[in-house]
Amino acid sequence: MRFFRLFKIIFVVLSFGLDEFLLAHERVRWLRAPLNKLLFLRDTSKPRAVRLRQALERLGPIFVKFGQMLSTRRDLMPADLADELAKLQDQVPPFPSVQAIALLEAAYRKPLLETFKSFEETPVASASVAQVHFAVLHDGREVAVKILRPGITLTIAHDIALIKIAADLIEWLWADGRRLKPRQVIEEFEKHLSDELDLTREAANGSQLRRNFSDSSLLLVPEMFWDYCTKDVMVMQRMYGMPVSQVAALSAAGVDIPRLAANGVEIFYTQVFRDGFFHADMHPGNVQVTADGRYIALDFGIMGTLTDIDKHYLAQNFIAFFRRDYKRVAEVHIESGWAPKNTRVDELESAIRAVCEPIFDRPLKEVSFGRVLLRLFQTSRRFGIEVQPQLVLLQKTLLNIEGLGLQLDPELDLWKTAKPWLERWMSEQIGWRGFFKSLKEEAPRYATLLPHIPRLLHQRLHENPAAGIEQTMQQLLSQQQRRNTLLTFIVGILLLQTLWLLLG
Repeated sequence: MRFFRLFKIIFVVLSFGLDEFLLAHERVRWLRAPLNKLLFLRDTSKPRAVRLRQALERLGPIFVKFGQMLSTRRDLMPADLADELAKLQDQVPPFPSVQAIALLEAAYRKPLLETFKSFEETPVASASVAQVHFAVLHDGREVAVKILRPGITLTIAHDIALIKIAADLIEWLWADGRRLKPRQVIEEFEKHLSDELDLTREAANGSQLRRNFSDSSLLLVPEMFWDYCTKDVMVMQRMYGMPVSQVAALSAAGVDIPRLAANGVEIFYTQVFRDGFFHADMHPGNVQVTADGRYIALDFGIMGTLTDIDKHYLAQNFIAFFRRDYKRVAEVHIESGWAPKNTRVDELESAIRAVCEPIFDRPLKEVSFGRVLLRLFQTSRRFGIEVQPQLVLLQKTLLNIEGLGLQLDPELDLWKTAKPWLERWMSEQIGWRGFFKSLKEEAPRYATLLPHIPRLLHQRLHENPAAGIEQTMQQLLSQQQRRNTLLTFIVGILLLQTLWLLLG
């Protein structure tokens, strides 16, 4: 099977003239002339980016997904290829309903109508990994049933193995191959696909997002019905809304479109900076809107996460960026370790200013995040800055937000909408409110630790009499706590205990 799949891939590659990517290397450039004569009937008149997109569409859903992921890696892809690959649509014909029913009966080990009161055999959505049917449970709850495609795991394993072979060829033949790190990109792609193939994981993602926005008036997330979820089947609450791309219909229904666009920005920043857990596949097919103007999030196969450190540095970057404080942007890059420690702040500041300054005070319709990211990546390479893996999905989501914003309200000022929210968030994190919030959260832990300090200190001094008290404390405390003196630590513990009693 793998041999025939490899043969098809080679055939498609040659048919669309993609051999020019591989034969650009001087080692094999001599093959281009005889190959072009041999394949003289093929049409290579279209730009290389268009031919690449069409070839991926011909090869099937896994290659389409790979192309979609590559379109977000503007740090690796030339601009013409990234722009064209962004047009790829993950639309796949559904698999037969007979197979869907058989899979459900195998998963639940009983006839379909013993599980569901009714089941719509015609799917409402079909993608490369799964398809969705509507159904009704016996207690009357309306649900959406997501079913993994039969045999998709084996198909993906075969295709990934072949893509890895192609990556090795690219590294060997293409002059820029090693810098593009194709093996690393494919491993990242394989990880995301693996996550999407486990619908239990997707259900858990959706459940977490629903919990994060349980009190929100801006975003609805369907409830997961865990009694019906397996690795191959996910059952969730059926949601009623209109696709966010149907702007005219939304407007006719009385939805305030400019307010909707601004709410979308707030939802995005809330997910990223408050929760560090965000929906990373926010294309129009996964976002709906209710009649009263609330967003509905769907499809939780790809979610991004950020650590507290990532969130802190990102927020500082954004706020400095909105204030046009390019020196601070440069400093944050160096402080966070994203830029080499020996980077000159003034040079990096000047380079960032040249990229960012032209886009301020313009509505979204006149600004392309894709272009800005491309120039930032080009600048990053010049200063030896490597793109952080944990931020790749965030970059992808930013591009999705740009697309949604342009559809809803081209006049949206993304900067003015985001700046007050970020400043408020930073105040809550590092201002007085954040200080007291942290004290209240950490007080129980430190109150538990305080009685043990004398014993631990005595034990360490007994083990090493030559060591001083402060040296011993530095060995006992974590790296963050080492920054403080022993006196500050003890006073801080006493203050924490007092505040815990007052705030508790």
